[in-house]
Amino acid sequence: MDQPAVLRLDVRTPSRAYPIVIGPGSIAQLAPLLDQVRCGTTRFVVSNQTVWGCWGTALQEALPETEAILLPDGERFKTLATATRVYDSLLRAAADRFAALVTFGGGVTCDIGGFAASTYLRGIALAHVPTTLLAQVDAAIGGKVGVNLPGGKNLVGAFYQPWVVVVDPLLLATLHRREYRAGLYEVIKYGVACDGDLFARIRTDLGPISKRQVGALTPVIADCCRIKSAIVAADEREAGPRRVLNFGHTVGHALETATQYRRFLHGEAVAYGMLAACAIAAARGVCSTDVQSAVAALIAQLGPLPPLSDLSAAAQLELMRRDKKVVEGRLHVVLPTGIGSATVVSDVSEPELLTALRSLGLAE
Repeated sequence: MDQPAVLRLDVRTPSRAYPIVIGPGSIAQLAPLLDQVRCGTTRFVVSNQTVWGCWGTALQEALPETEAILLPDGERFKTLATATRVYDSLLRAAADRFAALVTFGGGVTCDIGGFAASTYLRGIALAHVPTTLLAQVDAAIGGKVGVNLPGGKNLVGAFYQPWVVVVDPLLLATLHRREYRAGLYEVIKYGVACDGDLFARIRTDLGPISKRQVGALTPVIADCCRIKSAIVAADEREAGPRRVLNFGHTVGHALETATQYRRFLHGEAVAYGMLAACAIAAARGVCSTDVQSAVAALIAQLGPLPPLSDLSAAAQLELMRRDKKVVEGRLHVVLPTGIGSATVVSDVSEPELLTALRSLGLAE
């Protein structure tokens, strides 16, 4: 299969328009791309030791003489304390309002680096170079930045759009298999909630996609980016249509919080959340049991999920009551209505949630 050409998508939001550049080897064009969008005169890279050990040389070749700020790796480090490390590094370097932060890592790095950029000196330029599949299809796009609190995920944050996003599928070559699989769950989310053709493509090409064959993977990444770009352009601050992208996240965030971000990768928790949402939708008759079975089968094909039988369904319900998606005391839940469509409801009862959680294998 021929190597795909570099593709450019333009995201237009009320606060900022910016390009997403997608294609193998696109990282080599990073410097001229930053120049084209006037992304800072002094640039700093926010990354972590894991990514830097694999790809630091490539980044330095693409962006010479750029200082790197290396953070600890993992969701449990997505905190205000870690963001402060970025601020301190910028202060020591005397970074001013013409500085720019370039995030180089997965979703955690995008979120922390983006949050730091949005708040340092009330906002400096930001670019994302995502290095995980989950970040390439989701976290780097749309302007959601933030950190976790002990009581819940992403409870402190902002909407802050980047100046440019550079997506290079070749950077996924060194990604741990489990991390890669976690990103595929997020891809499935787009297929179920937004695009039936994408869901069908994933099922048909799952072999080459799982093997990270660039010819099969790049169009899937591009489809996800197109879907999210269109939704974000229509609803930048998640007042309406963008809520559908939270499919699987209500239960997923609770599972992550309950286990202190140590057991589940984000995509794994979202996979469980999608299964729970499908169970509720099928029980209500919102979607058919065939839809529920198709989603469950595709998730199962990717491999086993971490165990959760030791977790309490009641405890997860308590965590969901504190979720950002609770509005005026009502929890908003995304339910699939078919393969490629979903709806947001606010009348899911606690017994329905508990039944769905128990169907996943959670304890009473």
